[in-house]
Amino acid sequence: MADRNVFGGELEPCGTDPLTGFYRDGCCNTGPEDLGSHTVCAVVTAEFLDHQRSIGNDLTTPMPQFAFPGLMPGDRWCVTAANWLRAHRDGAAAPVVLASTHERALEIVPLQVLRRYSVDVPTDAAALDE
Repeated sequence: MADRNVFGGELEPCGTDPLTGFYRDGCCNTGPEDLGSHTVCAVVTAEFLDHQRSIGNDLTTPMPQFAFPGLMPGDRWCVTAANWLRAHRDGAAAPVVLASTHERALEIVPLQVLRRYSVDVPTDAAALDE
């Protein structure tokens, strides 16, 4: 059975540059090994990255041993549902691509909260420059 997004449809890719996902497959897929539930497809902002660093989750420093390049504002990344929800509660939530957010995120974050931060981002961000 295919992984589903928060709408019950097919889970769309979150990002390939940098390559995201717990399984580094570009999607916010999850499974028993993913104890953190990396299921929210976020478009990270400087504010969100600063918040994550402040709670001990440094997303900007590259860690090649984990195939992690370090993030910059504008990158799409599968973040843990709990850390995204904490950022929301602290006023620093990043925008969310709902079609690319795994349905398991709903076990932690209510859909109505995710909808408040919904953004439609094209797969090729260069299209935004046109």
